Amino acid sequence: MTEPIRYRIVPGKPEAHLYRVSCTVAEPDPSGQEFALPAWIPGSYMIREFARHIVSIRAESRSRPVAVEKLDKHTWRVRPARGPVTVVCEVYARDLSVRGAYLDTRQAFFNGACVFLRPRGQESAPCELEILRPRGARYRDWTVATAMTRGGAKLHGFGTYLASDYDELIDHPVAMGELTLAGFRACGVPHDIAIAGRHRADVARLARDLKRLCEQHIRFFGEPAPMKRYVFLIFALGEGYGGLEHRASTALLCSREDLPRRGEAQVSERYRTLLGLASHEYFHTWNVKRIKPAAFTPYDLEREGYTALLWAFEGVTSYYDDLALVRCGLIERKDYLELLGRAITVHLRAPGRRRQTLAESSFDAWIKYYRPDENSPNATVSYYAKGSLVALCLDMLIRDKTRGKKSLDDVMRALWRRHGMTGVGVEEDGIESLAEEVTGLKLRRVFDEWLRSTRELPLQTLLAKRGVDMVLRPAESSSDKGGRTASAKTAGGLALLGVGARANAEDAVLTHVLEGGAAQQAGLAAGDAIVAVDGLRPGRGGLEAVLTKRRPGERIAIHAFRRDELMKFEVRLKPAPADTCVLTELAGAGARRLERWLEGRRG
Repeated sequence: MTEPIRYRIVPGKPEAHLYRVSCTVAEPDPSGQEFALPAWIPGSYMIREFARHIVSIRAESRSRPVAVEKLDKHTWRVRPARGPVTVVCEVYARDLSVRGAYLDTRQAFFNGACVFLRPRGQESAPCELEILRPRGARYRDWTVATAMTRGGAKLHGFGTYLASDYDELIDHPVAMGELTLAGFRACGVPHDIAIAGRHRADVARLARDLKRLCEQHIRFFGEPAPMKRYVFLIFALGEGYGGLEHRASTALLCSREDLPRRGEAQVSERYRTLLGLASHEYFHTWNVKRIKPAAFTPYDLEREGYTALLWAFEGVTSYYDDLALVRCGLIERKDYLELLGRAITVHLRAPGRRRQTLAESSFDAWIKYYRPDENSPNATVSYYAKGSLVALCLDMLIRDKTRGKKSLDDVMRALWRRHGMTGVGVEEDGIESLAEEVTGLKLRRVFDEWLRSTRELPLQTLLAKRGVDMVLRPAESSSDKGGRTASAKTAGGLALLGVGARANAEDAVLTHVLEGGAAQQAGLAAGDAIVAVDGLRPGRGGLEAVLTKRRPGERIAIHAFRRDELMKFEVRLKPAPADTCVLTELAGAGARRLERWLEGRRG
């Protein structure tokens, strides 16, 4: 029987944000055991260099020091030793994001990829993890939330937890602190909710709503669920948004205002955002955690794993996240059409959609999507945003061409049976070939156009066949996200400068300048600090307030500092383009087709 790799983690100095982590290997490599820390975390496709947070490292064997040699940025080798080897390190943890590690005197959170060294050559060995409570009376009410299998630990308690191998060990994030705990069962599977941070949420309602949502996803792919237990780790902040999927849990970052309020019967726009995020990460339990690209089977956590399929694993998931909300009755049909209209608006407002294909966006995620700069809106397209719209178009097309006998739902279930249930990775052409096999349609030309070219998607035509009218209008203001009919006509139309900006006292610093916009044509650039428009400072109201009373075609004089040089620009304002999407239901036979789609039925 293989000896387990034994890990121990303790919040050693919460006030200094330091974890103390040890890893003991009973049978180390006789030539010198190597240990490595991952360079990235699955689900977040960027090299993050977690090893930079290790502030000290040492090794011992039978209570005697053993020399440690650093081989590269994230790898160490311990000198040969007779007997078990233990490596102890201190890890600085002040990244309160879903992909990092955090520790202070109020709460603790970590992803295993950030803190647990991997003993090379022994990744398949079982793992034991002992989680210790920090010392001091202030921590006596702390509890633990994780989906990891309990060894000697009690439910929500400190103690020993078990994982079948290193891959599973780092796929169970852990939260500690004075957590708000709740639970429910979805299709017989126990689900826990753990909320960290101050809040006044209606936790009972959150549990009821998540139960409906989770059962929708489980039944979509088919019972039984692939996990024995699931945990929602929710971190409530003043402002925040983000999520990261794991095999039996998710870490969610939200504003405390996104949580449902006591006494509130309706689903507010902010709560709807949280439900959509939870839906997205829960759908990942199947799509990307178990249905994986071949490039991720297995993960190589020391270097990038390139695939052109992220549009399917993130984009398709983004399509189903809000669709699941309407299918399980958490939101109304009009709410879903509003969300879809906003998604289309986001895509149409990205000039980069004319430059980068969806396949390229997926492949280049490592260097572009997760590393945006001032030119990103002009040069890239989101595999989340466009990917979800390709999924929408594919669903509409399949339903239309097969007269409602097949849909994207059937393709996803086939992917689950062939890849998710077997563990066989999806090859780069696997989704396209399986879609043709399941539907009986010839889809090569469609995939070429939608994935490997920058042609516009036939959204309006396909939605009309499902009973949805798509109208594009100009934006009413910089805060107009689309999805709703215009509230009032702006006399002469909205005048645009074509920039993104952030306030800096009473000035405005340009964060990006959109391709073809008035600012770019006048010579303004990202980083320019606008100090005056027609001789007056922008003030606290910013550029939007200055431009509100302007009309398209007007000329304005802008003074801006570029570095330390004052420059003057003559700008002719442009009208807002018709890139704001509004979706409404059509009457007649289309209404029945719309109903079948939104209810997940054939036809």
